[in-house]
Amino acid sequence: MPNPQSEPETEVFRPRTTKWFTGIAVVLTAAALVSAAVSSGASGLLATVPLLLIPAVAAWLFWYPSVRVGRGGVALHNPFRTIEVPWAALIHVDTKFALKIVTPKGSYTAWAAPAPGVWGTHQGKPEHLRNLPGTTYGVGGSVRPGDLSNTDSGQAARMVRERWEALVNAGRIDPDQTDAARAAVSINWRWILGLVLAAVVLFALAGLA
Repeated sequence: MPNPQSEPETEVFRPRTTKWFTGIAVVLTAAALVSAAVSSGASGLLATVPLLLIPAVAAWLFWYPSVRVGRGGVALHNPFRTIEVPWAALIHVDTKFALKIVTPKGSYTAWAAPAPGVWGTHQGKPEHLRNLPGTTYGVGGSVRPGDLSNTDSGQAARMVRERWEALVNAGRIDPDQTDAARAAVSINWRWILGLVLAAVVLFALAGLA
């Protein structure tokens, strides 16, 4: 069992496809801008600058979302909201459709850790069922497809459960605080307003072409 004192300050999980989606968006946008510049010069480049929104939106939807496990709790960075759940408020970790952090006041789903589809489930192997945190297993040692260690939801859930169990076993979570502990939810205004402002500026520039 991991020792919470030896754990890093913060562990971060992002989907394995994050870099691919963001990278593809950057490459395609760059190719389109270069093509416009070569074929139509400065006016063509100016007319296509709104395409810069594509990698920006890709970064917002794919790179920014993450699950962060720290000493204070679990933070779910979703595109529109960031949810910070203190360890004392955590009562269950679910992976039916995606990683879901359950508290007495409500549950919160991680955009960054979806459960696998049919194809992902079929890729599961016996080794993906072994050596998982104890709270992963259900009746008779059953494991949900979303808990398999080769899936996004399973990897994120394992990260959360291992730290949670270590803290519980070390006596560092007070169960009497569970009902009073609350998740902190905030809107990602910087991303939202930044993208809106960028869209206004880029389309204004395109209108000058």
